Amino acid sequence: MKKHQLFNKINRKDLKKALLNEDFNRFTVSFYKYCNIDSPVFFRDDLYQQWNKLKIFGRVYIAFEGINAQISIPEHCWKQFLSTLDTIQELKNISIKRALQDGKSFYKLTVKVREELVAYDIPNNSYNMEKTGKHLTAEQYNKALENPDTLIVDMRNYYESEIGRFQGAIIPNVETSRELLPEVKNILKGKENKEVLLYCTGGIRCEKASSYLIKNGFKNVNQLQGGIIQYAHDVKEKGLRSKFLGKNFVFDERLGERVTDDVIASCHICNSPCDNHTDCKNNACHILFIQCNECSESFEGCCSKECKDFAALPIDEQKILRKDPSKMVSKTFFDSRVKPRLKAKI
Repeated sequence: MKKHQLFNKINRKDLKKALLNEDFNRFTVSFYKYCNIDSPVFFRDDLYQQWNKLKIFGRVYIAFEGINAQISIPEHCWKQFLSTLDTIQELKNISIKRALQDGKSFYKLTVKVREELVAYDIPNNSYNMEKTGKHLTAEQYNKALENPDTLIVDMRNYYESEIGRFQGAIIPNVETSRELLPEVKNILKGKENKEVLLYCTGGIRCEKASSYLIKNGFKNVNQLQGGIIQYAHDVKEKGLRSKFLGKNFVFDERLGERVTDDVIASCHICNSPCDNHTDCKNNACHILFIQCNECSESFEGCCSKECKDFAALPIDEQKILRKDPSKMVSKTFFDSRVKPRLKAKI
């Protein structure tokens, strides 16, 4: 009996090279759905087999509570992709959001089974997914933002908010999803009767977050329908004024999608206006940070002179030094200089 391939077996370098050599266009899309999936493992394996044949790339999470997907689809396979959704009961008529800018977003397909679609790690009795916040359209959200007493809360990590956010938004000082909900509840303590507006990238983080706040006594919780992605589309199509400024951070090779021309962030090295995230080229560091073109050239894509010097060493010498933590320079620059300044600004 022939075994089906259920995981990628090609190395990253070759995958990226193959992606760059493709002679066709791709659509980047995202979708999610909270629904009951009886067998996440079976669901995962079946989905991987179908999408791998179509050369669909991306990141997909499956859990008993549903699905969350960000994927890149060859343009010529679009109709076949939609047909696969029709064959899966849980994915029929699912709302799909097109990326603001297409491009080389993913280079392989990863489908994983997880405990939660968003890793909030909160007790099951602290939320009820049958009771979530009211979903507001772009027009309704803009109208609600006009109320000076409204509380706007960014349900993303601080480094996402740094390059783009709604005017007047509360930015929780957190780096991970596990920290987010308790921090938001603490920030909003005593304001349970106020109107609360939540927003995130595509909407999924607000679903459980709004349910959590409602369960914890908040009376008027609302969320942006389809998140920043849908909002940006609607603003453009309907000629609305965008009250979201800057870029929408995305967790793929693009690292950001332009929503407005506003540049609200600055280079972490020289402090000049910049909102381009980059990955430190020191393989022992790989910190995600903001760097302008001039500093990228000066530091050769690294976050500091220390990382630049380390990355210039012969690979064998790097391997020896990486075995001795006392001699490592990774994260030194970011943790000691960038992160405190970044959080203070937000």
